Amino acid sequence: MATVIANHAPLSADMEEWDEFLQGRYREGKSEEEFRQYDAEANPGVANFYKLNHENQTFDYVTQKEKQYFGLDKGDKSLWDAAAFLNTLVDDSDPDTDLTQIEHLLQTSEAIRADGHPRWFVLAGFVHDLGKVLCLWGEPQWGVVGDTFPVGCAYSEHIVFPEYFAGNPDLHHPEYSTKYGIYEPNCGLDKVHLSFGHDGYIYEAMKNYLPEEALYMLRYHSFYPAHKHGAYRHLMNDHDVEMFRWVNEFNKYDLYSKGHAKPDMKALKPYYDDLFAEFFPEKIAW
Repeated sequence: MATVIANHAPLSADMEEWDEFLQGRYREGKSEEEFRQYDAEANPGVANFYKLNHENQTFDYVTQKEKQYFGLDKGDKSLWDAAAFLNTLVDDSDPDTDLTQIEHLLQTSEAIRADGHPRWFVLAGFVHDLGKVLCLWGEPQWGVVGDTFPVGCAYSEHIVFPEYFAGNPDLHHPEYSTKYGIYEPNCGLDKVHLSFGHDGYIYEAMKNYLPEEALYMLRYHSFYPAHKHGAYRHLMNDHDVEMFRWVNEFNKYDLYSKGHAKPDMKALKPYYDDLFAEFFPEKIAW
């Protein structure tokens, strides 16, 4: 979950204090085996975050938040402005990184660029977590980050900490608790409501600018029950299955680029200025 110095609000103008805080937490060179250690004993703060997430992400909550945010009426910002706004946060639902948000975005996109992927793929790497600006608009941390899952149907045992759904009222709903719930078999994920968070929001912000492959990456990169464990195939159609190869390709950069050295933002900025101009107007709606 997105942590701040005090009272769940962005840090004040004392950026040196913020930098010192991050530097004290940061260490390089993590191995792949150290990533995503989500058991409660290893990191009880993460477990508590998911308890709140699973208890509160009901179907009614999700649809209300979609109506609140998917109209993109929070004003226009450039990508750099959005990233700078986000940079007051560090994601504590994710035990894998102590980078600033903009460093993580650049680290991910630079790993993608180094492997020779298309420019739209590099751009997806940069923008994929910009939806976490929801935290700065007052949304609770459990409602912005963390693994996503469908609502309006039965919860999968492959969702992290599934035992915490015991406190979610939808678990006992006569329709939402069934395998298909409100959905038709193989209806396609575009018809499925996922738990509300930064994935769905950034998809809405980017859907008029990026190719479909990139949009799948953005919309489903936290949908670990599906792309890591094969859950919810009964809701996916053939096109979803085909496109998830791009989600899986993206995910290895999202996860396993996090142990690399910090990127040099000043040196990289001209490349990204050019990349942003290729796909986006100067400012977009958020």
